[in-house]
Amino acid sequence: IEQMPEQDWVSLSQSGLTPIQAGRFYVHGSHDKPDNEAPYPILVDAGHAFGTGHHGTTKDCLQILDTLSEEGFEPETILDLGTGAGILAIGAAKLFPEAQILATDIDPVAVEVAQENAEVNDVSYATLVADGFQAEGLKDQTFDLVIANVLAGPLRGLAPEISKALSPNGQANL
Repeated sequence: IEQMPEQDWVSLSQSGLTPIQAGRFYVHGSHDKPDNEAPYPILVDAGHAFGTGHHGTTKDCLQILDTLSEEGFEPETILDLGTGAGILAIGAAKLFPEAQILATDIDPVAVEVAQENAEVNDVSYATLVADGFQAEGLKDQTFDLVIANVLAGPLRGLAPEISKALSPNGQANL
């Protein structure tokens, strides 16, 4: 065991989180210089909830959202299942501002952070603590778009319920 030098550990860790470009999205922390040319900036600082945009699947989901938008898909209802910090719900709200969006997570802290991040990014969506589709407020609802950026094991278990939650012409972004 040795004594570590005094350092600003928050700034040091944030310096390793460079901005992410995903389609028309620019995901960055408050320590980054904003890209004023980016059509859809998303400001999310590393914190208590999973998600900074640096995981490859998050970037892929953002790119798929962007592609769906570019192709003219206009969902009226969207579910971000396992929202974490809310990055995908924020992206969906920026692309589809008229849609009703529900962001859920099993972690109450993540749901709180996702709501805070919505406010920081000047978007609006509902949040709900939910472990699967049996939670009040989620049960028996259908969605035009389901976004589920979760681990493969839980995703396999949720697949039948995700399928049931899709509206007749709905799409899943997994």
